[in-house]
Amino acid sequence: MVGFLVGEALRDLRRAGRVAISAIVLIMLSLAAVGSFLLLSGNLGHAVSAWRDRLRVIVYLKQEPSTAAASALARKVEAMPGVAGVRYVSRAEALASLKKTLGKDASAAEHLTANPLPASLEVTPTADAATPEGARRLVERLSALPEAEEVAGGVEWVDKLARLQRLVTLVGLGFGGVLGIAAILTVTTATTLVLHARRHETEIMRLVGAPELVIQLPLLLQGMVQGLLGAALALVALAIAHAFVAPKLVPLMAAALGLGRVDFLPVLQIGAIVVAGAVLGALGGLLARGRVAA
Repeated sequence: MVGFLVGEALRDLRRAGRVAISAIVLIMLSLAAVGSFLLLSGNLGHAVSAWRDRLRVIVYLKQEPSTAAASALARKVEAMPGVAGVRYVSRAEALASLKKTLGKDASAAEHLTANPLPASLEVTPTADAATPEGARRLVERLSALPEAEEVAGGVEWVDKLARLQRLVTLVGLGFGGVLGIAAILTVTTATTLVLHARRHETEIMRLVGAPELVIQLPLLLQGMVQGLLGAALALVALAIAHAFVAPKLVPLMAAALGLGRVDFLPVLQIGAIVVAGAVLGALGGLLARGRVAA
C-alpha cells in the first residue's frame, strides 16, 4: 500500500511538470532565505554571548589603597547586588598590562616620569546586571562608593548587537514567510492541475470502492515531496555558500565581533528547515484538495 501511494505521488509530480518545478524552486528560495538569516542571527548570538561573558565594569579609584584596604573594598563590592566577581588591579599591574597591549611600541611607556594610571576594580556583572537597565543600577551603586573616581561600563553596544540579532531573525522570517506563501500557492496550482488531469481515474476509483484516503493521500504526498526537495536544495545551497563565503568572513568577524569562526546551522535548525519544507508542500496539497472539493 505504501509503495502504491508513493508511486502515485511521484507520478502526479511528473504530471505537474514545470509548475511543480516552480513550486520546488520557490520553496528552496524561501527556506534558503530563512536559513541565511538564521545563520547570520546564530553567529551574532554567539558574539553577544561571548561579549556578555567578557563584559566588565571598571571602577577607577581616587587613590591606590593598601593591600588590606583593597581586599576589604573588593569584598564590599562583591557583596553588592548584580556583582558576580571582583578583581583588584593595582597601578603597577595596570601599567604592565598597557605595555603588553602596546607590544612593540611599549618602549614609549618607558619615557613616563610617573605612572599615570589609577588603581581600579574590574567588576564582573551577573546576567541580570548585563542588561542596560541592570547595568545602569550597578553603575549607580558603584559610583556611590566614596573610593570611586569614575565608573565605566560597555553594556549598551552589546545590547545593540542583541537587538540587531533579533531584527535579523525577524526580517529573515518575514522575507521567508512571503516566499513561503508564494510557494504554497504554487504547490496548490500544481496539485490542482494533477487533480484535473486524473479526474476520470479518480471517478473510476470511487466507483470500484477505493477508500477516499487512497485517492487523496497521493496528492498530499506529492506536495510533501515538493517541499522536501525544496528543503534539501536549500540546505545544499546554504552549505555550499557557507563553505565558500565563511573563510572570507572570518577575518572581518574576528576584527568586528571577536569571533574566530563562522558556524553553520545547528542540527535543530536543519531539522526545522526540513520539517518546514514538508509542511509548506503539504499545505499546498491540502488547499488544492479543498479548492477542487468546493
